[in-house]
Amino acid sequence: MKTVLFFLYILGTAVAIPAKKAESSLNEDESSSEGNMGLYSVDSCMNYECKRGHMCKADQQGNPRCVCQDPVTCPPTKLLDQVCGTDNQTYASSCHLFATKCRLEGTKKGHQLQLDYFGACKSIPTCTDFEVTQFPLRMRDWLKNILMQLYESNPEHAGYLNEKQRNKVKKIYLDEKRLLAGDHSIDLLLRDFKKNYHMYVYPVHWQFSELDKHPMDRVLTHSELAPLRASLVPMEHCITRFFEECDPNKDKHITLKEWGHCFGIKEEDIDENLLF
Repeated sequence: MKTVLFFLYILGTAVAIPAKKAESSLNEDESSSEGNMGLYSVDSCMNYECKRGHMCKADQQGNPRCVCQDPVTCPPTKLLDQVCGTDNQTYASSCHLFATKCRLEGTKKGHQLQLDYFGACKSIPTCTDFEVTQFPLRMRDWLKNILMQLYESNPEHAGYLNEKQRNKVKKIYLDEKRLLAGDHSIDLLLRDFKKNYHMYVYPVHWQFSELDKHPMDRVLTHSELAPLRASLVPMEHCITRFFEECDPNKDKHITLKEWGHCFGIKEEDIDENLLF
């Protein structure tokens, strides 16, 4: 795992332009009505949120309602915007996928359609028992190296870590025994984890805190895990099975304790006070 992905969602609102005045009084009335509808659309939809694949539109009374977004209204795309759906179809962007899902609402296909991972659909190999046991070694090292990148002086990452986080990361960053980023063997990662265990405790807590946002309740749901999972599937085919095994009681919620155990963190080192 060599990269970290940041996602920025920008919400925009359309500005309605009143219709031109026409010569006849009838046209003036129609123009006024259209203009008011335009204003209704702006005012009532200004702070009205719709789920992905939907957009806000005012009805004849000016009340906001969510309607399916037409895929043709999605922003222009690039090759890197492609996503793979759970129907094993490649979509030009996540906007196109969720707009399609909206149009299929009420059908079995629409219910099942979700964003599987970022990038064009491809064959994802099955994760073996042996591979899933190795996965935490690579994931822990990846999380530690992300924090190292965020800690280093870089205008792109400036201010991403707060003061408490930086203090925790500084101890790891300045440790001369730290294993530098690289494509290391499983044996080396295992030895380093045993030898420098203390360096991996905070990165595991940090990632939990980063994912626990909607809502911030000390529990990770499938939807909170989805962005990380979707970005890693093309590179790490064991990520899905790993998350499944982090939920041993199959209640679709991963607690901090379950998360820590998945990464090999000792129970006495799993601490909610590190989630700042």
